[in-house]
Amino acid sequence: MTRMQKYVAAVAVAAALAGVPSVSYAVSQGKAAHGTSYQAAANYKAAAKAAVAAEPVVRKAPKARVVAPGEHVVAAPGFELWLTEEGKHWTSPDDPEPQFRSVVDGNIDLSTPGVSMQTESMGGHYTLSGLYYGGKGTASRVEIETKAGTVHGKLLTLAGKPGWGVWYATTTAPAGDDDGDFIGAVTVYDTRGKVYAQLN
Repeated sequence: MTRMQKYVAAVAVAAALAGVPSVSYAVSQGKAAHGTSYQAAANYKAAAKAAVAAEPVVRKAPKARVVAPGEHVVAAPGFELWLTEEGKHWTSPDDPEPQFRSVVDGNIDLSTPGVSMQTESMGGHYTLSGLYYGGKGTASRVEIETKAGTVHGKLLTLAGKPGWGVWYATTTAPAGDDDGDFIGAVTVYDTRGKVYAQLN
């Protein structure tokens, strides 16, 4: 090997050795930066999750169950309800013959808010039901006031916007009070919590 070749080789080795610490430093710095970015992302995700958990859960107001015309709904053992475009139909253990409450015979003004009620008693247990109609907004839930407290019922309606529906509930009469006088107001509320219609 000539003197010039030896000199070039020595310079290359020196340059390589001189570059090792800087390469090592750059790699270690790169790892630190890489780790830091992962940590920042983890912190961001944790903060976002905590913020979501802190937000109040907004629940949608319930709506009346939509049933098909003639679809039977069991409100209580032996008590069935169904709706047609003409009105409310039902049978009970004491009267298996279908009963009917019309919404088209002119006895109900569907443009004025109202609630009707029929009661069926059996051994101290009551099945309550009736029509609701004429209110503004969308009917959401029904509450029945009794001497024993508030009873929460259920709502049924047909598809579309018929302007009426049926409510029902079951309750037990207080001891010695089985004539139905323990039942108070029946109130149907809309999805905003306002009174849709009421029977006092």
